[in-house]
Amino acid sequence: MESMTTSKVTRWDQHGREHVVRVRKSGMQRQLTCGTCGWHKAAQFLPWLKAEEHLAEAHQATVDPTA
Repeated sequence: MESMTTSKVTRWDQHGREHVVRVRKSGMQRQLTCGTCGWHKAAQFLPWLKAEEHLAEAHQATVDPTA
């Protein structure tokens, strides 16, 4: 059985609401799942960039908590 790891991309919108996309890795494939709207997508390359794009486009969440 392959090991599975999880990370997340968190951004806030202009109203201060937190939005999170979880990135689950299993082998070479990554599964993205949005905790706000349930959107999900499989991605092999640049999953964190695709997560950031979803948050910006779908939720206008662009404030990076680490910046």
